[in-house]
Amino acid sequence: MRPRYIPNRGINLDYLMWLFTRISGLGIILLSLIGFGSAMYMGARLQLDLPTVLRWTFLPNPNHVVNSNIPDVTVGWATAFWQIMQYLIIFFAFTHAANGIRMIVEDYLGHTFWQPFVRALIALVWIGMVIVGIYVVLGSAY
Repeated sequence: MRPRYIPNRGINLDYLMWLFTRISGLGIILLSLIGFGSAMYMGARLQLDLPTVLRWTFLPNPNHVVNSNIPDVTVGWATAFWQIMQYLIIFFAFTHAANGIRMIVEDYLGHTFWQPFVRALIALVWIGMVIVGIYVVLGSAY
């Protein structure tokens, strides 16, 4: 049996990511509530059905209801505010998930030779996911 690794006291990556996980969780909840409130407001104004309102809540995208009978959907939703909301949701959600995966994998790996390689792989996957998410938001703006 190997001895348990005890990290150094003070500010380090593990502490900062632990703190970020708590803050990003609250950020995701706050952004979801703002999106839900706005989707309910726009849904009442444009008479959207519930599945459409829920799609708007979690990823406001003007192409979600293109095939519906609602006139001028992009007027209320294709704005810089909603694009920034989408970027924040993407950043918080992907970073929160990548940090969770990093913590789970490091629990199984421990402090071995493979730890830096796994961290680099998770960082590359995170960067790729954020780039794809930003591309989707930019591509669906108009």
